[in-house]
Amino acid sequence: MANIDVNGTTLFYEDTGGNGPPIVFSHGLLWDTSLFASQIALLKKRFRCIAYDHRGQGKSADGIGRAIELKTLTEDAAALIERLRLGRVHFCGLSLGGIVGMRLAISRPDLIRSLVLLSTTADPEPSKLKYKAMNFIARHFGMASVAGAVMPALYGRSALSDPTRFLERATWKKQLVSNRQTIWRAVNGVMERKSIHAELRKITAPTLVAVGDEDVATVPTRAESIAAAINGAKLVIIPRAGHALTLEAPAAVTDVIAAFLEEQESKGIVRAMSRNASIRQASV
Repeated sequence: MANIDVNGTTLFYEDTGGNGPPIVFSHGLLWDTSLFASQIALLKKRFRCIAYDHRGQGKSADGIGRAIELKTLTEDAAALIERLRLGRVHFCGLSLGGIVGMRLAISRPDLIRSLVLLSTTADPEPSKLKYKAMNFIARHFGMASVAGAVMPALYGRSALSDPTRFLERATWKKQLVSNRQTIWRAVNGVMERKSIHAELRKITAPTLVAVGDEDVATVPTRAESIAAAINGAKLVIIPRAGHALTLEAPAAVTDVIAAFLEEQESKGIVRAMSRNASIRQASV
């Protein structure tokens, strides 16, 4: 666990270290690095896993002004990758993190080895009035005042209704309520985002798109639209899961991500072997 100064702010990040291929994890709005704890616990055996908190969220420095723009968050991610000298990374983002990932793959393809997009969208926010109202209440009265209304947007009906998951739901709600009161700046940035759908064709990195079949915040049709727009993208729909995919179906999501990343690494080895063979032939 450490802090790093990049792009005019201080970001908190966690780094498992090691010599494996690097994966950068970028969390969703109202969450932090813990969103990927289950995935990192397994993937760190094979990969170097770096998870960070967006500015204005988690343990990173606060933002300024009325909104933390997506452009700024994308520049933060690029600066973090460059400052840590990670080279080209596998980038895994959920919701807000996925939006950052797509923007990064468009603007800085030199930094992206592959892209994992979870519960995300390339479209503008369709529910601005609803979320503006909740954001106003949270700004002035704290997240506890809107937690009950936000939970059904973040989690699927299966997770919310399963009596055996009572303790999990309590943990999720506690985390939600613990968000700093200035989280409204980050919320404004997400609500005011522009569509990037027309630019998705520029993404050349191998891409995995995954969504829960119970996601009401970024419904499965949005994931289908993203996968259709990115050449060669793979789409996976996870059953009985909502927006917080990595928490609601951790084992299934981890398996999907691991299989995709191993496939990309295997292809990379084959390409390297092919290049080496060509070099040897040319030198004979």
